[in-house]
Amino acid sequence: MTDVVVAGGGPTGMMLAAELRLHGVDVLVAEKRLHPPGFVRALGLHVRSIEVLDQRGLLPRFLADGTRYPLRGLVAGIDRPAPEDLDTAHPWVLRIPQPVTDRLLAEHAAGLGARVRRGAEVVGLDQDDDGVVVRLADGTHEECRWLVGCDGGRSTVRRLLGVGFPGEPARTEFLVGEMAATAAPEEIAAVVARVRATERRFGLGPLGGGLWRGVVPAEGVAGEGAGPPTLAEFRRRLRAVAGTDLGVHSPRWLSRFGDATRQAERYRSGRVLLAGDAAHVHPPVGGQGLNLGIQDAFNLGWKLAAAVAGRAPERLLESYHAERHPVAADVLSTTRALTELLSPEPGPQAVRRLVDELLGLEDVNRHLVGKITGIGIRYDLGGGHPLVGRRLRDLPLARGRLYERMHTGRGLLLDATGRLSPAGWADRVDHVVGPWATPVGPEVPAVLLRPDGHAAWAGADRQELAESLGRWFGAAA
Repeated sequence: MTDVVVAGGGPTGMMLAAELRLHGVDVLVAEKRLHPPGFVRALGLHVRSIEVLDQRGLLPRFLADGTRYPLRGLVAGIDRPAPEDLDTAHPWVLRIPQPVTDRLLAEHAAGLGARVRRGAEVVGLDQDDDGVVVRLADGTHEECRWLVGCDGGRSTVRRLLGVGFPGEPARTEFLVGEMAATAAPEEIAAVVARVRATERRFGLGPLGGGLWRGVVPAEGVAGEGAGPPTLAEFRRRLRAVAGTDLGVHSPRWLSRFGDATRQAERYRSGRVLLAGDAAHVHPPVGGQGLNLGIQDAFNLGWKLAAAVAGRAPERLLESYHAERHPVAADVLSTTRALTELLSPEPGPQAVRRLVDELLGLEDVNRHLVGKITGIGIRYDLGGGHPLVGRRLRDLPLARGRLYERMHTGRGLLLDATGRLSPAGWADRVDHVVGPWATPVGPEVPAVLLRPDGHAAWAGADRQELAESLGRWFGAAA
């Protein structure tokens, strides 16, 4: 019996598989596509996802294939820079095409020993108190102790579970594609600049190799289940919006997307869980989707690994839904608001001008940038210290830096007193003695970090530390 089957081999599924393998969990990724897609859905990574990669030692690989850009214009393209003193050591976004992200995460998961089976579409499941039988399209089945659906917005796993997916249907729709063009790059740039002066939902940018990625508002909403647009439809919309089709031809990929906003009612049903787009869909404004899925996996992986090992404290796995469901709900609300700010209608444009004015206030700017980049998240873990529930930025330690000490996916006790100890939990929690600097509030003598980098406890009391270790890491050995 496999420990965990992950349905879906996109960035969420591969990140989850890698996190599970860090803890020795036997993982099978079942991906219905025979080959990874070559087209570009997501264009980059936000600050919190960049921190996640650094916490696992992956960031150098991504930097080699990506480009750093300053944090500017994050709020629906309003041209305001982010505050200079954000609570992060990584104050930039990383532009990197999703196929590259997919490849690097797949290599990471495979390097840790995850098994990947392509052409393996999940079509059925049966579960009981001991495990799950997963039926595949080729007539075979896999028996596992846990199943995680990372199989996208039209998740088969979610449908088979009967989990509700309430929300709002799409009200607007866009055509997107990758294609060649006969127009000169200078002409395309001039057309884009002219159109975007009044229609910010339009764009055409170079991908390299003579290809362009284009986005244009559709004439109407085709609805769920509609097939991809034709090249003729894409050309018609270009002429309607831009006055020219720029000679686009030879599409490599054409698709449509809308601003539908939906969220799964629950992220767990028995021994089956949901993550990524299987748990939430929303407008793509702000580039939240891929990042939200990676961060779901980062939250879930160590908790599910503890359940597989039989040492998960009571309600540890339940904390996945309790922590991540509100985060996604907030992202859904934010992306819906940002989508409105892009509308060319007079009402949304008036609101956009007001938001532009408010972004001149540093506290407002900091708050909204924290939302969009993910660094403003604080889980409700109880406890009164301002660090508890927050993730810590990368910090210099007496030797090295904080994120270098988190590559193994274990907990970490930062102890400036030298009088504390995770004894009894040393097989799950590392101990770093020496000075460290907290970026929030008064200096604290010690902080306990979960494997996802969020502070579970801060203080100096040994009994409180022991209680927190038990709550998050199980019984002492």
